[in-house]
Amino acid sequence: MKVIFLIIVLIHGLIHLLGFVKGFELREVKELTLPISKPMGVGWLTSTFLFLTYGSLHLLNSKYAWLIGLVAVILSQVLIIFFWKDAKFGTIPNSIILVVSIVSFGYYNFQKVIQQETTQLLNKNVTIENRTLLESDLTNLPEPVKKWLKNSGVIGKPLISYGKVTQVAEMQMKPEQDNWLTATAIQYTSIDNPGFIWSVDARMNSLLHFQGRDKFEDGKGEMLIKLNSLFNIVNERGEKLDEGTLQRYLGEMVWFPSLALSSYITWEQLDENKAKATMTYKGTSGSGTFHFNSNGDITKYSALRYKGNEIDAKRHDWEMNILDYKSFEGIKVPTKMTSTWKLDDRDWTWLKLEVTDISYNKNTSH
Repeated sequence: MKVIFLIIVLIHGLIHLLGFVKGFELREVKELTLPISKPMGVGWLTSTFLFLTYGSLHLLNSKYAWLIGLVAVILSQVLIIFFWKDAKFGTIPNSIILVVSIVSFGYYNFQKVIQQETTQLLNKNVTIENRTLLESDLTNLPEPVKKWLKNSGVIGKPLISYGKVTQVAEMQMKPEQDNWLTATAIQYTSIDNPGFIWSVDARMNSLLHFQGRDKFEDGKGEMLIKLNSLFNIVNERGEKLDEGTLQRYLGEMVWFPSLALSSYITWEQLDENKAKATMTYKGTSGSGTFHFNSNGDITKYSALRYKGNEIDAKRHDWEMNILDYKSFEGIKVPTKMTSTWKLDDRDWTWLKLEVTDISYNKNTSH
């Protein structure tokens, strides 16, 4: 689809050269019956340049391509109106390019908002505590949690203040959905001032996609989903979402093990391979259970979470099952996992997630 669109832009742009050729009388152009002055000829040439520039920027996924596209369409359409008899059919490709440019602008604007929110979240960590995590720091933790932290490799490493997790995923929006949407996602997580921002870009088909942003900040959760970056599908806030988002934040501990030492979290050992974490932060509380194997790896994180934010929303068992591990910056963390809701009539695995990169204590939102 992208190749077809670029061909349309290229051909449409080159056709504008005919106006320049006729305006400067470089050769006869029988297709154009109306007279064209040299200033108008310059306008047609400028349109060609703008469309070719737009096509190049669009191919390179430049975040400013939409701006050149809008300028090109406006100039082209003005010329078409002046020479409507000969050029009216140019309105069709202009309309296509206009729609693509508007969608691109929506994506640019959405990403700009996320970057601003991420910068705000990370800047709350004014300083990083330059301290190494020691085995003595684990004294008050349950035995399976101690074993996991030692096994993860965080002992002797700097305490994690914040981090960035890059992901690829497959998603389903409804339990009855058969096909899986492909997606890419980035998450920024803050430990000292608990919070995260998760942004996802998922493709429904060649024409439709959605961008989503989940956020946990100051003890509050937010969920925003936009169709083609323009139209709100979901825009939710509320106490149920606050609790569920905090429980999800607890699950981020699998990527940020030193979160286990947070003063906002209390632990309860359930048996030799399970421990329950309860977090209370700025008026919001929630719990989740971490399951470990005999080697000290986390195999599952589960919680009783609200599914939805409606008045009648109910809590359901929710599980994050871990399938594989990898080390980033010397810390062993899960890289492949699934997310499953245990509904009344079925188990719905709605997410298959793979981590492709993690960086710690690097304050960048780009």
